[in-house]
Amino acid sequence: MKKAGCQIALHWVKAHAGTRDNELADTLAKKAATNGTITEGYTRIPRSAVLRQLEEESVRKWQRSWTQTTKGSTTK
Repeated sequence: MKKAGCQIALHWVKAHAGTRDNELADTLAKKAATNGTITEGYTRIPRSAVLRQLEEESVRKWQRSWTQTTKGSTTK
């Protein structure tokens, strides 16, 4: 998903499984949540726009996978 020169990627990560980057993100989120001097630094995006972009990206990934396989049942 892209907005104003930024790129956001969403990935599912098993919660608290000791994944280094997940633990780092958790630590930074807690630090930011308790720091009263941090101002809001994002532009609000309508939920419908986010959902549309997620759907478009899902279709692109599916199409790429479908195109690269020689057997449709693998992708199905």
